[in-house]
Amino acid sequence: MSIDLTLDRIRNLSHHLPPYTRPTIHVAGTNGKGSVAAFVSSILSASDPPSSVGRFNSPHLVSVHDSIVIGGRKITPEVYSAASTLVEATSKEYDLPISSFEKLTLTALIIFEQARVDFVVLEVGMGGRLDATNIIPDESILLSALAAVDLDHQAFLGTTIAAIANEKAAIARKGKPFVLGYQAHDEVERVAREVVASVDGIVFGALPVSVRPWNASADGPEPPSFSISPAWHSPPPLPVRAYIPALSQDILARLPLHGDHQLQNLGLALGVVDTLISQHLIPPDRLTPATIAEGIKQTKWPGRLSFHSVNLDGQELPVLVDGAHNPASSESLARYLTYLVSSLKSTEQCIAITYILALSHSPPKRPRETLAPLFSIAGPLRFRVAVVSFSPPEGMPWVKMEDSLVMKETVRSLSPDVVICEGDRGLLDALKWANELSGNGLIVLAGSLYLVADFYRLFKKI
Repeated sequence: MSIDLTLDRIRNLSHHLPPYTRPTIHVAGTNGKGSVAAFVSSILSASDPPSSVGRFNSPHLVSVHDSIVIGGRKITPEVYSAASTLVEATSKEYDLPISSFEKLTLTALIIFEQARVDFVVLEVGMGGRLDATNIIPDESILLSALAAVDLDHQAFLGTTIAAIANEKAAIARKGKPFVLGYQAHDEVERVAREVVASVDGIVFGALPVSVRPWNASADGPEPPSFSISPAWHSPPPLPVRAYIPALSQDILARLPLHGDHQLQNLGLALGVVDTLISQHLIPPDRLTPATIAEGIKQTKWPGRLSFHSVNLDGQELPVLVDGAHNPASSESLARYLTYLVSSLKSTEQCIAITYILALSHSPPKRPRETLAPLFSIAGPLRFRVAVVSFSPPEGMPWVKMEDSLVMKETVRSLSPDVVICEGDRGLLDALKWANELSGNGLIVLAGSLYLVADFYRLFKKI
């Protein structure tokens, strides 16, 4: 492993760069933190009058520029280059070498500071306590938030849920609000509350979000439901309801991100919004039920249960794309696929699911733990699998692909009747293979976010 977790390098270098003063919402977690950041930034951007919002996410999806967003748009290469060059020159001048992620973090902070954005929504890269984003000064932190914590990156963060929770909750700041999201593991809340109490922080909770019937007056005409044949329709947004205590009102919104876990992610985002209002961290009357609902409706978070139609040789191929890279996110994908399959049972006799898969090699996490949920979906199903490679991410030499033979052997052990694409194929060839065999089935591209990035690069070309 070539990651050296420490804040000494980046903190020392930051003292020689322009000070960072932007009001910041800091979001950690194993799964869902990116979605939470997307919800919060979209809601704040929809305020009246609109707020200028910067958002930092990692890893980047297609290019390094899309990890730094202002007003919903990724920054330009020119803006990135100017800030990045300043960081590199300062690092060289003071002989303070830093990692690629530390450089990216400092570049983002400089860009947000120069743009004088009203708010920054800052996603932790890995962990929290020793993550590069945790150099933000206390006075700039409005609040911290913790999304779902699960096992991942154990080689760096600890081998137990409690140890990982301790690392992630350590973004809590002295005397500041800390919004705790839904947790599947009881020990996360216990550990998080202990960490927050140790710095005299204040714990706030996520808000419950419930599904409601479609309301034509509030939601507009109801779109077609999900179908594969005779016509393809992606699933419509989900009508939801939530009560905002700080406003003493309900909001009725359309949730555009798919999967039941997004109800919990939205609940954490709304807990953040409610805390901003109740603790007077945003000017009064900027957020109303209408602007919050509009912000939810406009939220985009590609690569997470995202449907796309790919044109292959004149045919439209619908593909579900999801960066399910660990057991917890794989279980979320499996639950969603179970829901989709159950909604088709009345029209489809036997449904084929064709997976296009790639995973990073990340011990002690094993491919079986991540892949098992994908082959546990109930119903009359046939599975097909193409194992592909992904492009090495720039500046991350430690990221390695899981061996394709290991992946195929794992798949066969999980589903003995599976049809596996033979040979080593590229992504485009795998999509063509899937298209030839899928018929009326589902094509699901899943696993590493680096594979998802390759898909979007290919999608842009074709």
